[in-house]
Amino acid sequence: MNFTEWLLFFLLIQVLHFLGTWKLYIKAGRKSWEAAIPVYNGLVLLHIIKRPKWWILLLFIPVVNLLMFPVLWIETIRTFGFFKKLDSLLVLTTLGLYIFYINYTKELTYNPNRSLKPRSELGEWVSSIAFAIIAATLVHTYFMQPFTIPTSSLEKSLLVGDYLFVSKFHYGARIPSSVISLPMVHDSIPLTKLPSYLKNPQLPYTRLPGLQKIKNNDIVCFNWPADSLATMWGDNSGKFTYKPVDKKTNYVKRSVGIAGDSLEIRDGYVYLNGKKNALPSRAKIQFYYTYEAKSAISSNTFPQFLIEKERIGVYKILSEYWNNSKVQEAIKQNGNLSKIGTDSLYTEVAGGINPDFARRLKMETVPNKININLTAREVLELEKYRETISVKKLNFNADIAIFPHIKSNNWSQDNFGPIYIPKAGVTVKLDISSLPYYKQIIENYENNDLSVVENTIFINGTEANSYTFQQDYYWLMGDNRHNSLDARYWGYVPFDHVLGKPVMIWFSWNANAASLGEKIKSIRWDRMFTTVHGEGTPVSYRYYVLGLLVLYFGYSFYNGKKKKAKK
Repeated sequence: MNFTEWLLFFLLIQVLHFLGTWKLYIKAGRKSWEAAIPVYNGLVLLHIIKRPKWWILLLFIPVVNLLMFPVLWIETIRTFGFFKKLDSLLVLTTLGLYIFYINYTKELTYNPNRSLKPRSELGEWVSSIAFAIIAATLVHTYFMQPFTIPTSSLEKSLLVGDYLFVSKFHYGARIPSSVISLPMVHDSIPLTKLPSYLKNPQLPYTRLPGLQKIKNNDIVCFNWPADSLATMWGDNSGKFTYKPVDKKTNYVKRSVGIAGDSLEIRDGYVYLNGKKNALPSRAKIQFYYTYEAKSAISSNTFPQFLIEKERIGVYKILSEYWNNSKVQEAIKQNGNLSKIGTDSLYTEVAGGINPDFARRLKMETVPNKININLTAREVLELEKYRETISVKKLNFNADIAIFPHIKSNNWSQDNFGPIYIPKAGVTVKLDISSLPYYKQIIENYENNDLSVVENTIFINGTEANSYTFQQDYYWLMGDNRHNSLDARYWGYVPFDHVLGKPVMIWFSWNANAASLGEKIKSIRWDRMFTTVHGEGTPVSYRYYVLGLLVLYFGYSFYNGKKKKAKK
C-alpha cells in the first residue's frame, strides 16, 4: 500500500469509529461530532475512559498499536458498565465491533468514577503482563533488539552462541512494514511453520532519523536480501521479494565497503579505492590453509595452541586435493555439482566432503595433511612448529556463483572486482555489460519495471542508457573469509534492509555443546556485557550490570515490604 492508500484506509477507520461510538460520546457528556475528528476523537475517548493522553502516541506506532487497540476496547466497554468476562471476550473476538452492538442496542450508563484497578488478582496479572508486553515491544521494535549469532562467519570477532543487543537508533529505527504481525516474533510462530505476520497490508518504507551513518568496517545487522527460503510456506512463485523486507532472514556481517566506494578483493583481502582495507584490531581475518606435517597428525603431534575447546574449521583432507583427477572426472560424469550435492566442490576445498560423494570416489584420508582455518598470527606460529613441512593458503578457483554471476569475469571469492558500490543520487552508465551489476537494484530493491529487448534496456517502459540510484548500498562480508556466505555471492545490501548496529554481547556460551549441562559449563563469562565495536581487548562490564540488578531488586523488595507495612 502506498501513502494515498494508507490515508484512505485511515479515514475509513475514522468513519467506523464514529459510527460505532458516537452515542457513547454523547452519554459521556460530549458532542457526537467529537467522535468523527481524527486524532482529536482519540484524545476525547482517553478523557472519557480516564486514561493518560499520551496513550494516543501508542496508537500511531505500528505493531505497538495492535496491542493498544484491545486495551482501549476493553476500557471503553467497562467505562459504560460492561464488566463481564463474556463482554471482554466478545469485544476481543469481534475486533472491537461488539462496541457497535453496545452503541445501538444497549441502555448506556456512563461511570466516570469507576475504579481503574482490576477487580481480581487474575485481572491484575493480565493487566501487568499486557503492559509489560507493550513496553517490551516498543523497546524491541524501535530501540534495542536481542539477536543471537548462529554461524561462524564472523568467528574470532563474534562467536557462535554470542547473544547481542542490536541498537535500532544508531542508524535510525525502521518502521515495520508488516503492520499486522505478532510482537517480538520474526518470520514464523515459535514451534510451528506458520508465518507470524500477514503479507498485506504493507506500510511504505519509512525510517526515523539516526545518530550516525554506517562506516567502513562497522558490524551491521540486516535482512538478507537474497532470502532463499521461498518454499517455507509453499510459496513457489519464484518472485525475488516473496517476503516483506522486515521479515527476511536476519544476518550480521562487517560492512567492509560503503556507498560510493570502489571495491576489489585480491588474494582474499579487500581493497577500497585502491588501498588495502585497514580493519580494527578486534577483527581477526581467517582463511583456510593446508597444513602438512612430517608425520601423521594426531592430538599428540598437532600443535596444542590450535587445539581449542570450541574450534571451528579443522578438517582432515580426503584424497590429495579437491582438484585431483578423480574429483574432476566425477564432476564431468555427473554434469554439474547439483547432482552430487550443491556444495560438494566447496566442501572439498574446505577439507570436508559430501560423504556419499567420497564413498563413490573411494577417497582415503591423508594422515599427515589437514585443512585448517587460521588467522595470520596462527599461521606464523604454525610455520615455526617442529613437525611442520608447509602451511599453504587455499586459493579458490573462479566460480559462476560469485556475484554478478558472469562466467567471463573469472571471479572467485578470493579474487574479485573492482566494482562500484552504489550511492544514492549517483548516476551510472547502463548497457548490456553493466546491467548484471545493477539489475537486482533496479528491478527488486527500487521496484522498477525492467526489460531488455534486442540489447536495448527499458525501465518503466522508457529506453534507458543510465540509472540514478535511489538509496545507499553496502558490501557486507564475514571475517571468516573461506567460510562465509556474504556479498561475494549475493551482492549489495540496500539501506532499507539494514536493521541496526550490534553494540553489546550480553551473554555467550557454546551453542553447539551436546547437552544443556555442557552448555552451562561452557558459558563465556569474559564475553558477557562486552562491547562489539572498539579497539583493543574487549572489557566486560558484567560486574557493573550485576551490581545494578542487585540494587534494583533490593530496592523493589524493600519498597514492597514498606507498602505491606502501611496496609
